[in-house]
Formats: sequence, structure tokens, C-alpha cells
Amino acid sequence: MQEWNKKKGLRTALYAVLYAVMTAIVCVFGAIHPVLFVCYQVTAAVLVSGVVITAFRKLKAPGVALCLAAGLLLLFVIIGDAVAWHVVPVIVIAVIAEVVRALTKYSWAGDLIGTVIMSFSSFGYYGQIWFNRDYTYECAVEEMPAGYADTLMAVSPTWAFALVVIVGVIISVAISNVTAKIFKLEK
Repeated sequence: MQEWNKKKGLRTALYAVLYAVMTAIVCVFGAIHPVLFVCYQVTAAVLVSGVVITAFRKLKAPGVALCLAAGLLLLFVIIGDAVAWHVVPVIVIAVIAEVVRALTKYSWAGDLIGTVIMSFSSFGYYGQIWFNRDYTYECAVEEMPAGYADTLMAVSPTWAFALVVIVGVIISVAISNVTAKIFKLEK
């Protein structure tokens, strides 16, 4: 296990900003088309996994996942979106990732699992389509262009949730491995 220092703290803060920005981009894609909303987890896996695995491998110490989550929570506060449905999943996800990393002594396997877990950062947004459909539909009618809500419901059958999660996990693992190879991260 490594120790925190000023340089590693600043680097982790940079990763926290990148994590928040990439998660925000995932959410923007969801506004472009209902299929992209349904595929949030896939988009998140593509955009956040490289940032997370790099942060985890650069500092094999407690607190990195919580720092990444703090950056995202700060973004939620700034944009006025710090509601329980968005905040609680981010905190739970970060805590689970911290526990996994600690239990595996900051090994590659633990960091890889933690990265997959952290790729669910936007679950508070897209999870509602699966677990709070009426609310999601009402919000889409109010906030999105005509037809978006109906298309969203049509392209999000219940069985698609499992498929999106499985594909997202596979892509997160693949992106993490590619990132490790490109940036020569210790495995």
C-alpha cells in the first residue's frame, strides 16, 4: 500500500475532475437520443473506466474512490442536481469500490473490480428508467422534445437492463486493460 503525499493528492484531484466531467458527458449523451439514455452504462464504461483504473493504479491507497466520488458530488452541487436519487448511489458505489480495493490489498484484480463498480457512476440517472418508470416518463415528457418519452419507454424493455449491465461490465474490463497497456500501468 502506498502513502498519500501532495503530488499524489493533486493527481487524484485531477482524476476526480476528469471522472466528474466524463460522467457529465455520459449524461449529455443520454439527452441526445433515448437509446443512448438506455445505454448509459455502456457509455459510462467507455468514458470513465480509463480514468478510474489509472487513478487506482497510480495510488494504491485508501480514499481514491471516495475522492473520485467527491468530485462528482461537487459537480452535482454546482449544477443543482444533488438529490438523493443521484447522490446516494455515487456514495454507495464509492464505498463498495473502496472496500473491494482494501480487501484485495490494492491488487490489479481489486482495482479492476473497483473500476467496474465505479463505472456505474451515472446509475442514479439511468437507474430510474428501470426502477421508477412512471417518474422517468413524466420527466422525459416535461424536459425532452416531443416523442422522446415514448421512444424511451419503447427502447427500454425490462430484459434490456441485464443486457446493458453485462455489456457495460465487459466494456469496462476491456477499456481498463487497454488503458493499462497504453499507459503501462502495473498489473
